[in-house]
Amino acid sequence: MTSLDKIEQASTTSRAAAAWRGSRLPAELAETLKLAVPIALTQLGQIAMMTTDLAFIGRLGGEAVAAAALAHTVFFVSFTFGMGLVSAVAPLAAQAFGARNPHRVRRSLRVGLWVALLVSLPMMALPFRGEPILLALGQAPAAAALAQQYLFGLAWGILPALWFLAIRGFMSAVNRPEPILWITLAAIPANALLVYLLLYGGFGLPRLGLFGAGLATSMVNFGMFLAGIWLAARRPPFRKFQVIGHVWRIDWGLMRQLVLIGAPISIAFLLEYGLFGAAGLLMGLISTTALAAHQIALQIAAILFMVPFGIGMAATVRVGHAVGRGDAPAVRRAGYVATGLGIVFMSAMTLAVMLGRFAIAKIFLGETTDATAELTATLLVVGSTFFVADGIQTIAAGALRGMSDTRVPLLFAIISYWLIGFTCACALGFWTAWGAVGVWIGLSCGTAVYAVLLILRFRLLVSRL
Repeated sequence: MTSLDKIEQASTTSRAAAAWRGSRLPAELAETLKLAVPIALTQLGQIAMMTTDLAFIGRLGGEAVAAAALAHTVFFVSFTFGMGLVSAVAPLAAQAFGARNPHRVRRSLRVGLWVALLVSLPMMALPFRGEPILLALGQAPAAAALAQQYLFGLAWGILPALWFLAIRGFMSAVNRPEPILWITLAAIPANALLVYLLLYGGFGLPRLGLFGAGLATSMVNFGMFLAGIWLAARRPPFRKFQVIGHVWRIDWGLMRQLVLIGAPISIAFLLEYGLFGAAGLLMGLISTTALAAHQIALQIAAILFMVPFGIGMAATVRVGHAVGRGDAPAVRRAGYVATGLGIVFMSAMTLAVMLGRFAIAKIFLGETTDATAELTATLLVVGSTFFVADGIQTIAAGALRGMSDTRVPLLFAIISYWLIGFTCACALGFWTAWGAVGVWIGLSCGTAVYAVLLILRFRLLVSRL
């Protein structure tokens, strides 16, 4: 074979490889969407249930709404830690599924259920001590007492909610997230009915007030877990994994691995949650108008976040599958396709929010042109970079979890959210004339740095495969 023949053959091989890679991208996009859409809709369903709760509680008056907001703050600080640990079920199970190891898939769910049980008991201590905690933080005694009643009902739902998250991670890892969506959709009206009955009383049930609303949510969480575990144990394709077989056996080695992956996720979640909580406190120091506008803009961000969160979970599964079967090109492809999908979606949604910012302000504030509406619209424009960066960071973090890489991203979260984001928010909010706008610029800076660092980390790890 002459040198010219060799060059021609190499060129042909290169073109064939490029064509093959190109043909794989649409398939990867389709698989990512197949996972991401049900997960994102499930998250939106969870928001719908929370919104229903607040709508019913709102009929009791503004004091009850304020108490519910305080209760949710205490509850989610506790719940977030367990949520991060249990979320490690998805990458472990996905890697095992990619490696065609059904026994390890089953064990991944099993250790997730055990970890949820072991951490839920100490986690319940925080909600049960909610009133003293809120009083120590300077909250009004009446609001703290009402919040404690709500927390007494919510606390019992921690364990079943964590178990349900573990089952969701397992089902997503085996490419079947749809049953979790059907369960969530069925839970929305059930939750609304139970909250109404136990909050106000009816059909012979006592009027339990905020405690009843919290208890209803816990009962729905338990029902969702029962439905999830029944499907996982009895219905195909999950039945073949025998997920409750020898469930009393604890795989301590795999549990240690789950904790090593999940604990940094928990702390990173708390850092992010803490940053936005601190931003709310900064807004309160600026003015009541700033705080109200901040809460509305942040609620829009939370709604938009659900879709990239679903894409991020899909990235965890797709990357985990590729890691399990030792397919380095597929790891790269899964991460980049998910990131590109998130950028496209969040860019489109951000543009829609910017164009409709005044209409959004009116939805929350009514037909008004006061300072709160104007500032809300301004923050939604300033938040345009934040929305996109927030979507990118959650997808990139999901891809890294698929590679079991969570400790370095935790370091990035400390640097980005607190050393950069919080510092810039304080400096721009109080040392310049920008005020509330400066705080949001600080949040955007921290989130953008986090997103860039995670993308660079993913590129580095992929290059080493």
